[in-house]
Amino acid sequence: MPKLLAPVIFIFSALLAIGVTMLCSIPIVLAGIIKLLIPIPAVWRYISAFADLMMWCWCQCLAVLLRINPRMQWDIQGLHRLEKKNWYLLISNHESWSDIVVLCVLFRHHIPMNKYFLKQQLAWIPFVGLACWALDMPFMKRYSRAYLHKHPEKRGQDIETTRRSCDKFRLRPTTIVNFVEGSRFTEAKKIKTRSPYRNLLAPKAAGIAFTLSALGQQFDKILNVTLCYPDNREHPFRDMLCGRLQRVVVRIECLPIDESLHGDYFNDKLFKRKFQIWLNTLWQEKDGLLDRLKR
Repeated sequence: MPKLLAPVIFIFSALLAIGVTMLCSIPIVLAGIIKLLIPIPAVWRYISAFADLMMWCWCQCLAVLLRINPRMQWDIQGLHRLEKKNWYLLISNHESWSDIVVLCVLFRHHIPMNKYFLKQQLAWIPFVGLACWALDMPFMKRYSRAYLHKHPEKRGQDIETTRRSCDKFRLRPTTIVNFVEGSRFTEAKKIKTRSPYRNLLAPKAAGIAFTLSALGQQFDKILNVTLCYPDNREHPFRDMLCGRLQRVVVRIECLPIDESLHGDYFNDKLFKRKFQIWLNTLWQEKDGLLDRLKR
């Protein structure tokens, strides 16, 4: 892509993405308001199905937007034996805002619509925040250790939010997406948090442990997804909008959910330790995989 065209492509892509987001968000928000006014589970199912359809339309538009860049290549492994009638817990590393676009576009035909655990700040983004609320996506508010020390009553609020969301997700097949690191990876964050990994931040186990416990046997599989942009490591989202994103590498691993992943994470110390070992081992393997993909 010639450098002189990059700003033009960026403006066109950004305006198109904003327009599509606004167009799809309005009916989703209206559906959410109707669901709020008519608290009948049977009605909720149909309204939720409509909201998911509009999100699928949004994903389709993003897929068309990505085709503006003819040089962009997809390198995908593991996208098979997935079904829309199943419940999935999708865990992934988090490198960029482009991760959400990639996951939405890649999985739109294969699994139920993605439901993301979002930061509280995203609730205030025009159109997007209300649409995510209408889609029953949980907004998580993060507190520092110092703040929790002064305000211990705030402990466990994220877990309560997770519990309420999981109750809604029982009604129809759902894919719950959790960026386990809790934040986008940067070298500065890696140093600040003293991460033991080369390409990842340390994973946070409490959220997915509680999600697995809350939905019990309803989950069919865990999708362990590894995302990498080996030729656009610095600013993959900006390069995506500029038409300069060259290669998107995705590795998908389906993991079984057995009894060893079900337990009381907050009161059973032995289970908590075993679960952390399982997740840290998974992250160690993902770190090695990212090393190989980047080479």
